[in-house]
Amino acid sequence: MGKIISFANQKGGVGKTTSAVNIAAALGVLGYQVLLIDLDPQGNATSGVGVMKKSLKNTAFEMLTTDIPTQDVILKTKYDNLSIIPTHTTLARAEYELGNTEKGEYIMREKMKTVRDAYDYIIIDCPPSLGMLTVNAMTASDGVIIPMQCEFFALEGLSQLMFTISRIKQHYNSALNVTGILITMHNSRLMLSVQVINELRKHYADRLFETTISRNVRVSEAPGYGSPIYYYDKRSKGAVEYMNVAKELVERI
Repeated sequence: MGKIISFANQKGGVGKTTSAVNIAAALGVLGYQVLLIDLDPQGNATSGVGVMKKSLKNTAFEMLTTDIPTQDVILKTKYDNLSIIPTHTTLARAEYELGNTEKGEYIMREKMKTVRDAYDYIIIDCPPSLGMLTVNAMTASDGVIIPMQCEFFALEGLSQLMFTISRIKQHYNSALNVTGILITMHNSRLMLSVQVINELRKHYADRLFETTISRNVRVSEAPGYGSPIYYYDKRSKGAVEYMNVAKELVERI
């Protein structure tokens, strides 16, 4: 049975989608069957693997709000062993739909039952909020990866997110755990980065990924070509770092 991992952080601009896309692609390169689910209405994970949103007929919105079989929403990408449940902006309406559905928190979990055995890893890119879409993702997940920048405001947001995860664990999914905290946009020359990482090690040493993701121009460029960083420039620092995180994820799970 495939492991379901949500990438979540209510703070935007922390490299959440970039990390979800690139780790999913790296797992595919390593030979694992991977399903990437774009649960962010912005749809950046969808375009990040080269899927044109305008041409989509069935998306995550239809999966969550209709009786359409989950298999009918899955698209194969052009990248090794990587499939996607795509999305576009209509997904924003799902927050209302799920909130007004009995046991709406469990819909994603139910939808995953028919496809889970077909994949080694299911990666869910959550929206930058703690609404019903994120609750659905975490209720269906085995673990959560938290991408975050080396900023003190990010530390405050981490406390709030940890509280939310504990509440979901208590009420909806007793098996939910924090798989890891991933430092993104890291600059080792900044004293602030060093201070924040030291603070994280005090409180979350066992959850921090050993690999950090550096600020990297090639990583920023790749989504514009609808490409994960490994396929855009596999020799770049960012590609090597994301591959190392993927290997570390496999070891943790």
